[in-house]
Amino acid sequence: MLVSDFDFDLPDELIAQDPSPERGGSRLLVLDRTSGQIEHRRFGDLPAYLRPGDLLVLNNTRVFPARLLGQRVPTGGAVECLLLGPTEPRPISADVPDSRPMASQVWAALVSPSHKLKPGASVRFERNGRVLFGEVLERLPSGQRAVRLWTDGGDVSEAIEHIGHIPLPPYITRGDVPPDRERYQTVFARHRGSIAAPTAGLHFTPAMLDTLHADGVETAEVTLHVGYGTFKPVRVDVVEAHEVDPEPYSVSSDTAAALSEARRAGRRVIAVGTTTTRVLESLQVDSDGTLRADSGETRAFIYPGHRFQLVNGLITNFHLPRSSLLMLVAALAGRERVLAAYRQAIAERYRFYSYGDAMLVTG
Repeated sequence: MLVSDFDFDLPDELIAQDPSPERGGSRLLVLDRTSGQIEHRRFGDLPAYLRPGDLLVLNNTRVFPARLLGQRVPTGGAVECLLLGPTEPRPISADVPDSRPMASQVWAALVSPSHKLKPGASVRFERNGRVLFGEVLERLPSGQRAVRLWTDGGDVSEAIEHIGHIPLPPYITRGDVPPDRERYQTVFARHRGSIAAPTAGLHFTPAMLDTLHADGVETAEVTLHVGYGTFKPVRVDVVEAHEVDPEPYSVSSDTAAALSEARRAGRRVIAVGTTTTRVLESLQVDSDGTLRADSGETRAFIYPGHRFQLVNGLITNFHLPRSSLLMLVAALAGRERVLAAYRQAIAERYRFYSYGDAMLVTG
């Protein structure tokens, strides 16, 4: 299967740079994956397409302000650091003036300018009255660096929350603004760890969730911390040759029980987002249909030909051409039907990507 089979032309002006004026005010394209029928609705119409007993599964990860802007020490040159995830502790270098090394943290990060930030380089980040110090420890694979962070007193994670910027996706060309801290976060975000939002969940409001519960729709939550790999281009020509980066996930015993009951009863499982889908399709199902609590890393790459074991429907945003996320949607609904839906979305001037409109795949 060729990656070029998942290409399409998208006008730049359809790439959403800002969220809709009100959360939940986006448009909703509904695709019946059995018939191929397409409807154009509003996200507020979602309850009309769900029924009592459906199990809606949400990703409750929380985005943290992983983008740090600062200066090199002592030159004062501009520095940008994107925190990717904690890594193993290392001995602190003798020339770092840290009186509390146990309070420091070591992170894998992407740094810029990378050619100047070699091992031993010192950096300083300051914002909102807080200061965070850093030292580049070593080079890591894929152009990453190990960076030690510490403060002159206080908790490093708390300092990151105050100093960091929301890491908006690279196709959003503006800088982050204070409202992004709330809008680039789902209303059910609980567990800190993502550098990108599970964007299908951005459309939900507490009122929408209350309406669904009143209608008999059940909900359950999983956690998958979204990493930088979500933006990783597919650089191969053949789909099967692509590999996705691992991402940590966790599924509680309550969620496993809800999934087991829904599966045995033949009720629909609707995944909110491709991240949730990857978690659900990574779980082990026992011979009697039982699922168990689980945690670990998933490398699931879902593309046409995948046999879904749990997911019957999907709520998602519109994805990049030739991306692994577009391939996942095509695996559920069929490549031709998904691309036909995308052509209609473009003709109808839907907004694309993270802050864009939504799509429901059902049937």
